[in-house]
Amino acid sequence: MKKLLAEFIGTFWLVLGGCGSAVLAAGVDTIGIGLVGVSLAFGLTVLTGAYALGHISGGHFNPAVSVGLFLGGRFDKKDLLPYIISQVLGGIAGAAILFIIVSSSPDFSGVGTAPGSFASNFYDANVYGVNFGMMGALVTEVVMTFMFLIVILGATHKNASPGFGGMAIGLALTLIHLISIPVTNTSVNPARSTASAIFVGGEAMGQLWLFWVAPIVGAALAGIVYKFMAPND
Repeated sequence: MKKLLAEFIGTFWLVLGGCGSAVLAAGVDTIGIGLVGVSLAFGLTVLTGAYALGHISGGHFNPAVSVGLFLGGRFDKKDLLPYIISQVLGGIAGAAILFIIVSSSPDFSGVGTAPGSFASNFYDANVYGVNFGMMGALVTEVVMTFMFLIVILGATHKNASPGFGGMAIGLALTLIHLISIPVTNTSVNPARSTASAIFVGGEAMGQLWLFWVAPIVGAALAGIVYKFMAPND
């Protein structure tokens, strides 16, 4: 139960901090943090969450990470479904708090249903001045999640330098966002995508399948590949 609570809180923090930065701070006139700031925010939520909660649950905060660690031989199968449920519920809770904050504005008229609304993920939509189709989104999410898991598996390996895993993982997630926000608004995390999509509805829910399938495929491939090439000594 303690591990599941840690996963709930960690995913809550990731969604509130990462999506919150996008919704509340990215577009503020003259002082907005922009896409670079949002990228840093997502990385910082994972970095801080990993150091705060990683010693309790392993600090997954992401169903794809749990799948990748399981296939990489680092995680027990019996904990997989409970972890995923806790992560999804934590993400939804984070989005709910964000919704409460946003809806307190006297100008609030709903989170909107346009692509990217409420930090939702998307494909085949011109949100940042470019439009990438479903195949581009699929490849991006698979590859970005694959590399994210390679970093996680490598940085937390018993032979890796101790104490730096959380930093490497957080910086990797920052880099992933810097690359892929214009393509999909960056998922690499089905719990994060679900949390936003539930409040937006419409097309965000219709496209949510890709942001479950692609990250899990990428993570699964990384788990298999890293297990093969990792040093045993």
